[in-house]
Amino acid sequence: MAILIVEDEKNMSNLLKLELTHSGYQCDQAFDGEDGLKKSLENDYELILLDLMLPRINGIELCRQLREKKQTPVIMLTARDEVMDKVNGLQVGADDYLAKPFAMEELLARINALLRRVNMQNKVNEYVYGQIKMIIDKRQAFYQEREVTLTTTEFDLLALLVKNGGKVVSRNDILDQVWGYDGDVSTNVVEVYIRYLRNKMKGIPIETVRGVGYRLG
Repeated sequence: MAILIVEDEKNMSNLLKLELTHSGYQCDQAFDGEDGLKKSLENDYELILLDLMLPRINGIELCRQLREKKQTPVIMLTARDEVMDKVNGLQVGADDYLAKPFAMEELLARINALLRRVNMQNKVNEYVYGQIKMIIDKRQAFYQEREVTLTTTEFDLLALLVKNGGKVVSRNDILDQVWGYDGDVSTNVVEVYIRYLRNKMKGIPIETVRGVGYRLG
C-alpha cells in the first residue's frame, strides 16, 4: 500500500517514512504543498499524510484542490491543536486530524482504521434506501438520481446509515464503525458530518433521535 507524506520538515518526514516502511507501507514524499498536490493528483495513493503548515500551498488549500478531483483518504497532521484548525481541515475534506506531537502507535492505528473502513465498504457493491443509492466499489453516491461528491468520511457515514435503513444508529456506534479507533474524538464530530451531508444533499431524510443518534426516515 502506497502512502504519500506531505511534510516540509525533512527530519519528521524521514522519520514517518522509516516507521511506515517498517510497518509494511510504501512511501512517497513531498516537502511542499505544490509538489504534494502534483503527486497526489498524478498518482493513486491509498492514503495521504498531510501537514497543515506547508510552504507554497498550505495543507488546507491542498486538500480543497485535491477534493475537486479525487477522494483519496487524508489524515491531516499539524503542530497546532486549535478547534478552528480541526474544523477547517474537516470542512475541506480531511478524514482525520492528528496534532503533533503524537505517538507513532496512534498514527499507525488511525491509518489502519481508515484503510480498514474503506476496504470494508468496498466488499459490498451497492446500498439502496429510498432515493439514496450508493455504489461502493466506485465510491459513488446518488440522491434523487443525482450524483453527489462526498469525502471518504462522508461516504462511509452515509453508507452506514443506508445499510441500517430506518434503524437508529447511535453516535458511539457511528464513531466506532466510521472512525474505527479508540481515540479522543468528540461525538460533536458526528454532528459536523451529519450537517455536511444535509448541506450537500438537500432534503435528505436524516433524522436526529435526541440523546441517541441518527436514522434515515
